[in-house]
Amino acid sequence: MNIFRTPKRSSGRLDYRWVIVIVGFIINLCIGAIYSYSIFRKPLENLWGITSTESGLPYMVFLAAFAFFMPFAGSFLDRFGPRLTLFLGSSLVAMGWILSGYSSNIYMLTILYGIIGGAGTGTVYAVPITTAAKWFPEKAGIAIGLTVLGFGLSPLLTAPIIAILIELVGPLMTFQYLGIAILLVLLAFSFLLRFPRQFPYESAGSSSQNKEAQLELGRTEMLRTRFFYTLWLAYAIGCLSGFTAVGISAPFGIEIVHIDQMTASAAVSLFAIFNGLGRPLFGWLTDRLKPRAASMLSFSMITSASFLLYFFSVDNAVVFYLGFAVLWLNLGGWLAIAPTSTKVFFGAKNYGKNYGIVITADGVGAILGPIISGWLRDTTGTYLSVLPLIASLALIGILIVYVGFKQG
Repeated sequence: MNIFRTPKRSSGRLDYRWVIVIVGFIINLCIGAIYSYSIFRKPLENLWGITSTESGLPYMVFLAAFAFFMPFAGSFLDRFGPRLTLFLGSSLVAMGWILSGYSSNIYMLTILYGIIGGAGTGTVYAVPITTAAKWFPEKAGIAIGLTVLGFGLSPLLTAPIIAILIELVGPLMTFQYLGIAILLVLLAFSFLLRFPRQFPYESAGSSSQNKEAQLELGRTEMLRTRFFYTLWLAYAIGCLSGFTAVGISAPFGIEIVHIDQMTASAAVSLFAIFNGLGRPLFGWLTDRLKPRAASMLSFSMITSASFLLYFFSVDNAVVFYLGFAVLWLNLGGWLAIAPTSTKVFFGAKNYGKNYGIVITADGVGAILGPIISGWLRDTTGTYLSVLPLIASLALIGILIVYVGFKQG
């Protein structure tokens, strides 16, 4: 079935599911400002005289809190609905960003921005993807991919704004200004999200064609399947690779390729396009090719890009842009493959709770990626040492999904 085609049986509810996608895109565009964090790193290192490992702490903790708070957000969402959950999450997001402007050191910033802001972002993030999954029982990949497209494209908007604000008012005041702006947008759109009045939501003809939506597993049942553990491990590897690339993009360009700060910021904006495009692209591929083939394709691309950067990126802007574009594309890809696969394997009825568990793999990748990349940079003196590790893990990922998703 072509989900872009409006069936003849039309009601207000049918068209409203595309409102859900658009609103979800805008919400994710705001909270995806975390992907622009690498622009803060050098200014914070200069401000407080800290190492690259230390400057990555807020980013690492933010992504970890984002992922590990989602199981609670999923339960809260199922109980209280999308509007109240979004209001709660928006308040935490704003609190985290605004209070970060009062930080006196990197550890205070890690608590305020990382823990509070990350928990709020995880809460907000759960709302539009869970809502979209419930409105699209058939071929949910493209709908989820378009919803989270905003998260990936966010640096295209936020990176240049952050770079300009840092030049004008410094990094700490920049956190405050962004927090106020994000809060206003999130509250403005919080009233437009709601679950469909019936479950599963069905468009004309979907009941006969959508067999996979008939499988509905609860959290306990999901944890008994090998598909969960395969998906979790693969997701952790995909996120570790992707978040490492996001976190080192700007400093890698400055130190290895020898571009300036503003050019590095512009590069992050460019990479954001690929991160965004990876979401609907791999959402569509997961619908078409199924999770196994889509996952293997992604890991193969990550491996190739890592080797390309390792051997050819020194003073080579073309390889830098190409390699990191592919890595950002596949981070976006995994942030569509995993939620879509959760829907495919375990159904939509308990989607919020189930994906809340699956996305803890995202948190593990978020913790390990910055720690390992920062340690390797400080130990070896170069970010190049990170790339062989990423390539090796991606090769392991290919094996994991080949075996674990077999006949899936």
